[in-house]
Amino acid sequence: MSSQLFDAIDYLEKEKGISKDVLIEALEAALISAYKKNFKSATNVRVDIDEQAGTMRLFSRKTVVDEIEDDQNEISIEEARKVNPSYEVDDVLEVEVTPKDFGRIAAQAAKQVVTQRVREAERGVIFSEYADREDDVMTGIVQRKDNRFVYVNLGKIEAKLAESEQIPTEEYNIHDRLKVYVNKVENTNKGPQIYISRSHPGLLKRLFEMEVPEIYDGTVEIKSIAREAGDRSKISVYAEDPEIDPVGSCVGQKGTRVQAIVNELKGEKIDIVEWSEDPVVYVSNALSPSKVVKVLVNEEEKATTVIVPDYQLSLAIGKRGQNARLAAKLTGWKIDIKSETDAREEGLLDETDLEQPDQLADSNKEHDEDDFLF
Repeated sequence: MSSQLFDAIDYLEKEKGISKDVLIEALEAALISAYKKNFKSATNVRVDIDEQAGTMRLFSRKTVVDEIEDDQNEISIEEARKVNPSYEVDDVLEVEVTPKDFGRIAAQAAKQVVTQRVREAERGVIFSEYADREDDVMTGIVQRKDNRFVYVNLGKIEAKLAESEQIPTEEYNIHDRLKVYVNKVENTNKGPQIYISRSHPGLLKRLFEMEVPEIYDGTVEIKSIAREAGDRSKISVYAEDPEIDPVGSCVGQKGTRVQAIVNELKGEKIDIVEWSEDPVVYVSNALSPSKVVKVLVNEEEKATTVIVPDYQLSLAIGKRGQNARLAAKLTGWKIDIKSETDAREEGLLDETDLEQPDQLADSNKEHDEDDFLF
């Protein structure tokens, strides 16, 4: 049995990457524990494992003392010198106590230790592999569902898609293939746990990186994302090179790039707008597809008042305020939208404002609704 055990330990070190020293140390601890449990002994014992001879022996360890107070762990100097005259007080005397059926006990302990260590090693390998994928996108297949989670197979592990991380408009069926965002990877007592998301803004960012080479190589930068998963999202992009159109790069020829992302998100509408360090231009762009007449900026409160044509008011605000809400989240500016008529009555607009400032006119002219909304 011992020879087979050592062969198995060698195999585990080579194939599973588990250190032989770690296995031997764990086996020693398991054998001591098994001995004490099976023979109801509290004696201090040591295991001697001889790999070359293929043997395992147990030794009881007792401290040499003048007067015995604990006969389980102590031996008198007189008795010790009967074994060897050279013993002195405080020396440790070892006596072999290997039971006759120790082979059976050793086999059971070895099986438990090997099984446990293999499981721990495999968990460690899986954790290391998936820990590097945190904040990344992976493709998985829906395996099963319960009241709390949709379980998605990512290859070597089953990840958890919580209800709060699901897209409200999506239905998940067994064997569905999904791209998911890896939110968090934890190493727990039950093994690695992976939590994924379909609603996280990071999913949208990663999908654009996968579909748009200019974003992947850094030529075009994603500045901000505002998302209401399953319904509508806004993303602002910027290119340092004035020769590059960041919005056009994301849209792709005939909209092929952004359409691939829309399809993956089951029809979620996506507004792509150009980022600007000028809040007047940025806020105006963010409110697309509506046109903007004027933007008043309050730097102290980081708030803006945006004036739009009367017939564009509902478009600027959006259904249930969604367009304005997403624009505010995207830009980080508070946005109060007023119609031209109301703004004129409040004295916020005069005749000189009837002609749009060049920067707003250019922004509104350059990109119409079809450019932004998919």
